Amino acid sequence: QTIPDSIFINGTYRHFIIYIPEIYDPVEPTPLVFNLHGRTSNAASQMWYGDFRDIADTANFIIVHPQGLLDFTGVTHWNLGQSTVDDIGFLDSLYYQLVSIYNINLDQVYSTGMSNGGYMSYYLACEMSDKIAAIASVTGAMSSYTQLICNPTHPTPIMEIHGTADAVVLFNDIVNGLEYWRDYNNCNLIADTTIIQDLNLGDLSTVEHIVYNNGDNGVTTELFKVINGGHTWPGSSISTAGTNYDIDASVEIWEFFSRYDIN
Repeated sequence: QTIPDSIFINGTYRHFIIYIPEIYDPVEPTPLVFNLHGRTSNAASQMWYGDFRDIADTANFIIVHPQGLLDFTGVTHWNLGQSTVDDIGFLDSLYYQLVSIYNINLDQVYSTGMSNGGYMSYYLACEMSDKIAAIASVTGAMSSYTQLICNPTHPTPIMEIHGTADAVVLFNDIVNGLEYWRDYNNCNLIADTTIIQDLNLGDLSTVEHIVYNNGDNGVTTELFKVINGGHTWPGSSISTAGTNYDIDASVEIWEFFSRYDIN
C-alpha cells in the first residue's frame, strides 16, 4: 500500500507518504527507512527517483517519504541550521506516530536521502542518534554546522554515494564528514578500495567502493566514489545526465542497512 498521510505539528500539517510492502506482517517487527527528498523536490518525486519499493517488497521493510516545507526562498528543503522550520520535531513526531501504528523494529530504523535529504540524514544521525541505526547519503554531505553540534550516542554506520563531477555538492565537500565518522566510529585510518566492474560503458562513469573497516561494534564508514558521476541517484529508472548504471544506489543502501542494527 502507498498511503499519503499527515500529522499536525507546530500549527502546521506535515505531509508524508508511507509505503507498506505486501509481505508486511503486523506480528513481525519490521525495519523502517526514512527516504528524504532533495531541496526543491518532494516526497512523491523521491519515492520514484530514489526508489526502494521493489526491494522492500522482498526484503520486508517500511519506507516513509516525508515532505519538507518551503524555506525563505520559496523552495522545499530540510532545515539543518539554515531556516526556522523544526524538521527534527517533525521527523521525531513522525517516528513516534509510525511506531504507534506499525510494528517497527526499533533497532532497525535508518535514514537515506538525495542531496539536501542526504545532508538531513547526517543531521538525523546526530540529533536522533538514539533512534537511527545507520544512514546513507546520495549526493549530500555532512555540513560544518552538523559536525559542530553532533553528539552521537553509538557507533553509526555511514555510507556516502557521490560523483566526482557533481556540480551542486562538490565531491571535496564530503571529505570532512566522512573523516568525522571514520574517526568517531574508530575505523581503520586506511580504507580498503574495490573497483566496481564497469558494466555500463554508455554512462561514461565508473565506481570505486572505499570502505573504512573495523569500527567499534563492527561498523564501517563507506564511500561509493562515482568517477565522472553527476548530481544524480545511480541506477535510477529516471535517467538524467551523469547517472551511473554500474551500481544501483537503492540496492547498495539496503544491503548496507541490512547488515546493521542500532546495537
